Amino acid sequence: MSILNENVSKLLNEAKTWTIATIGETPNAVPILFKKVRTDESLVLFDVFMQKTLDNIVKNNNVAVTVYNESTLEGYQIKGTAEYSTAKDLVDEGNAATSAFKLTTKGAVIVKIKQVIVLTPGPDIGKVLFSK
Repeated sequence: MSILNENVSKLLNEAKTWTIATIGETPNAVPILFKKVRTDESLVLFDVFMQKTLDNIVKNNNVAVTVYNESTLEGYQIKGTAEYSTAKDLVDEGNAATSAFKLTTKGAVIVKIKQVIVLTPGPDIGKVLFSK
């Protein structure tokens, strides 16, 4: 069974930004421009300005990522666990995207997907598409 169905994958790949929510001492939610679907089971969000996000992940690695289309209102919430990596291949991949903005990638947050939930208004809102 695929964790990310075709609709979820398509929206993740087409959306300009995702939002990651974390909680540590203080809740935090920030838009992420530099990101990608890593595998069917994980997402990667490249770190440029994530200090509060990283502080929270150290305290509590449970995160939520939301993605939505403002025109169609299609949306999904992806819950999972996060780990931070400064692996050279990930930093290089991030820099390929961030350098056009004269920004530098410091590392990457890798989210292992545990649950996918529908956020689209309508009869399926709140429906769990995948849960591990």
